[in-house]
Amino acid sequence: MAHVIVEWTANLEGEFDLPGLLQLIAAEMRDRSEGIFPIGGVRVRAIRHTDYVIADGKEPRDGFINIDVKMGVGRSEAFRKAFFDQLFAAVCVFLGDLFDRRPTALSLYVEEAEGWKHNTIHQRLGKSG
Repeated sequence: MAHVIVEWTANLEGEFDLPGLLQLIAAEMRDRSEGIFPIGGVRVRAIRHTDYVIADGKEPRDGFINIDVKMGVGRSEAFRKAFFDQLFAAVCVFLGDLFDRRPTALSLYVEEAEGWKHNTIHQRLGKSG
């Protein structure tokens, strides 16, 4: 399980490639996690926020992108540190000069979660788990 929610402020509309960012994160989860994240469990989605206050609320160009990752328990601390350091760096590179063009905050938070699930996508992919 690796579920990712990218939250972003509506004032960033057109300032970055949202579908490309979602694809990048999914590809990182699939291709650079050494199989730790089963492909059939990867979910990446975005939520556009229209109601928000950032900092002192005085600069309408202030924006944010927040990436929340929820994954099952059991990944080692060494893996989490290495993988998410690399993911954060890849996102920063992808966003390019966005931070130079306007005041923008980027954050990445990772949570381990226990839960209940039923997923037949693994069967479609020909793998268990």
